[in-house]
Amino acid sequence: MSAVANAGEAAGASGFGGPARRRTPTVMVGDVPVGSRWPVVVQSMTNTDTADPDATALQVASLAHAGSELVRVTVNNDGAAAAVPEMVRKVRGLGIGVPIIGDFHYNGHQLLVEYPEMARALDKYRINPGNVGSGEHHDERFTTIVRVAIEHDKPVRIGVNWGSLDQSLLTELMDANARLAEPAPARDVMIEAMVQSALRSAELAEATGMPHDRIILSAKVSGVSDLVEVYRRLASRCDYPLHLGLTEAGMGSKGIVASSAALAILLHEGIGDTIRVSITPEPGADRAEEVRIAQQVLQSLGLRQFLPQVSACPGCGRTTSTFFQQLAQEVQGYLAASMPTWREHYPGVEGMRVAVMGCVVNGPGESKHADIGISLPGTFEEPVAPVYVDGRLATTLRGEGLVEEFKAILDDYVERRYGRHPEQIVAG
Repeated sequence: MSAVANAGEAAGASGFGGPARRRTPTVMVGDVPVGSRWPVVVQSMTNTDTADPDATALQVASLAHAGSELVRVTVNNDGAAAAVPEMVRKVRGLGIGVPIIGDFHYNGHQLLVEYPEMARALDKYRINPGNVGSGEHHDERFTTIVRVAIEHDKPVRIGVNWGSLDQSLLTELMDANARLAEPAPARDVMIEAMVQSALRSAELAEATGMPHDRIILSAKVSGVSDLVEVYRRLASRCDYPLHLGLTEAGMGSKGIVASSAALAILLHEGIGDTIRVSITPEPGADRAEEVRIAQQVLQSLGLRQFLPQVSACPGCGRTTSTFFQQLAQEVQGYLAASMPTWREHYPGVEGMRVAVMGCVVNGPGESKHADIGISLPGTFEEPVAPVYVDGRLATTLRGEGLVEEFKAILDDYVERRYGRHPEQIVAG
């Protein structure tokens, strides 16, 4: 069973708290359940050439290790389609069971028919109704993909993008709007066209024979307010699970902030069943950064727990030494490095709260509120660092060995609180 399913069972049908989720059916993508009964799923996408099965398999594995619960790959030509089965075999050979999704544009109807082994190997197909063709070819090509999905019992995501919106539909709605006594702004018409494109396509998929609980929808734009508006409309007019993401979010802090803002608004309103943070990576940067950002969005909203959280003060004139910043960074890195082992042996440890504070003003109080915290001395304060465990002063550290001593206290706390001791196993 997938980590998402296990997390859902542990949390119960109500999930991890926060706002009430919009009710949707469960769509199984491989062994990962997507829908309101389950935690919001993190997904990502490779940027390797799929025709290179080795490079793509390694990146799929890297994204899965980082916590991506669904991974999408581009299938854009014969070379990519032919390589997919071997790539999937390599991923499975690495012991990685993450569902792999094929991303199809323009020629998906041909590739899925001509490469049946590829169609069988993938766990889901993504269809963009805006570029399957126009006029009489549109419905024919769209339904061809749907029939292949039905034949191989694969779910589909009907993913509308504003940069490749169905132009005939947009023109139809623009013309109808222009004839009104009081036409709506062009932005409203574009948003309505996106919603209608998704809903009409889902209706056509079901008319072709696709079960209702095998369809996920998305409608991506690159502006925060536009994304919020299009998903509010879509959510109010259907019960399909929705995949959220700000497309073409950009690089660096701009992409992170914009994606976080858009996702947070919708998730706080109970809208969204899967998410992706589509930031542009720095050249040569780790592709998995988008996974970690998506996880942090969910954890900050209280919807999922992935990694113990470190509270650390920003520093001020009382903290002219940078030691507390270095300690906070080292503790955070130590937690991240320890999690692969801790997650396996210490269930629940991802919810642990750690505080690393820099002076006496908020240090002791914040440390007491955490599960385990340390308050370092500020400028001109007595050179001692009290450590609080479960709200009580446990010990006081000082001197050059402070960092390693605090790590040892962390290890001991994790073992005592989260370890499955014989009496716990019997009780469980």
